[in-house]
Amino acid sequence: MWVDECDSFAELCRGYLPYYLLIFLPLFIIISPANPVTASHEFPAFRMSQYDLHGVPHGCRSASISLEARSLAGWTTSRHCIVVRALDLNPETFQSIRQKAGALIVVLPEKINKLTQNEIQHIMSLEESMIHGPETPIPVYFVQWNSELQIILQDIEHSFIADDKTRSAAEALFNSISASGYQVVVSTSQPIIKNDIKVATLQGKLTGTGAEDKLPTIALVAHYDSNGVAPELSFGAESNASGLAMLLELARLFSVLYSIGRSRPRHNLIFIVTGAGKLNFQGSKKWLEDQLDGLEGSVIQDASYVICLDSVSSSNDLYVHVSKPPKESSPGGLIYKELKAVSDSFGYSNIEGVHKKINLADESLAWEHERYSIRRLPAATLSTLKSHEDPLRNTILDIVQEVQVDRLYKHTSVVAEALARHIYNISYSKIFAESLSISKDSLNMWMNFLASQPRAGSLLSDKQNILVNTLKEAMQKYLGDVKVTLHTPDKRDPEFVFYDVTKAMLNVYSVKPAVFDLFLTIAIIAYLGAVYLIVHNFSHIYNFAIRISSKSKAF
Repeated sequence: MWVDECDSFAELCRGYLPYYLLIFLPLFIIISPANPVTASHEFPAFRMSQYDLHGVPHGCRSASISLEARSLAGWTTSRHCIVVRALDLNPETFQSIRQKAGALIVVLPEKINKLTQNEIQHIMSLEESMIHGPETPIPVYFVQWNSELQIILQDIEHSFIADDKTRSAAEALFNSISASGYQVVVSTSQPIIKNDIKVATLQGKLTGTGAEDKLPTIALVAHYDSNGVAPELSFGAESNASGLAMLLELARLFSVLYSIGRSRPRHNLIFIVTGAGKLNFQGSKKWLEDQLDGLEGSVIQDASYVICLDSVSSSNDLYVHVSKPPKESSPGGLIYKELKAVSDSFGYSNIEGVHKKINLADESLAWEHERYSIRRLPAATLSTLKSHEDPLRNTILDIVQEVQVDRLYKHTSVVAEALARHIYNISYSKIFAESLSISKDSLNMWMNFLASQPRAGSLLSDKQNILVNTLKEAMQKYLGDVKVTLHTPDKRDPEFVFYDVTKAMLNVYSVKPAVFDLFLTIAIIAYLGAVYLIVHNFSHIYNFAIRISSKSKAF
């Protein structure tokens, strides 16, 4: 009787088994115990900078990614997204990747503030090749280190073996099938040009005793933006939070002197805070055009000297960069002489002059004072960097260091004292002492505030900007006639162009490679085919099994 029941079951499966498979197989997959959350990871990612300067494109030109993740040693085609540690990537390898790979994810070091000098130089060299090299057609993102990302990196590095390192084609095929991989997805729109760009330049004034338009004028200038390979990671502590912090502290100190009639000197002081300094000092350029080419009177038309402050806390040396060496009797020569004298008396800084002619053939000027020198205004830049090509001016590693504020305090003391001696025409007297002294707390506050936020030009180009408003309030507290001028690029031939999409979410999914899906599909088809043949030929298989069983009993 049970034989008849088996035949009935076989007949039932023969008619309805395919339909049962269509219903129950997806259900089994859905209720499987595998946890899909462990196969998906999400990280904030910061896109490499993208902008045009004087019609020349810079940075990466793409943003979205949907590719298989591979290690630096395991990628082969443009269908791969390379995930690599920043310390394992060098400029030569990057140039090969940007031409042949599909995308690049760079993982930053875990403790970015505790790198060795060699590691710092390695990353700065990589940034320089990315920023100043040819445009990059593939998406490039930077991701900060975390433990989950570290595990993914290790899996990618150990799972994929390059085909040229395997001993045979069979081994390479087996490695491809058995490997566990990751799919990298960044879902974002194609970067587009940002419209309605507004670059703010702020100015304030301290008016001396006497006829205002007949008094000699000294201008102090600092740009507030920063630069690095990724805008969202460009905090710019040295370049140029330090220069801006010094300018604001000088404004505070001299506002006290100018607020008292008997201590007000016969000099005007102008404080200028410019934007787009990292884009060939476009803020100063536009502001000078408004001032010198406009119909209204200029506050800087007859300036006796312009002092630009740029990166003033990285060392104990303070360099005075000029395009033309000033005469000893000129304001520039006298201020340089006072800087040397104060430095020698304080023992704080080593003052050295650096002369470099303006090269108009270069895409970008070296220092901000060159913008003023081109307009025939005597100018200089004070900096602790001897060369304008120092990579510290354009790096995401430019964060606040422990001794940075101490050096900034010393340099601010020297500059303040030298400037005061010049405008009061006195020597060998410490003006800023006791109650009227440089505030290290104020410098520290401004440094930490400015370096706590990314200040790339593309992030500060909107009309209502919190940073600009904060600077305006600070300048209004110390200075008079504070004005904010908003500049826009020329619409027909823009000097610079910004693009959106500076950050996105990076999704990493744990997947098997495509060849694994192929072999899995073949295995499932073979399995279902075998089940189908067994069901349709159940009676024959059953009779065959009976015969085998009878023969085994006979023996």
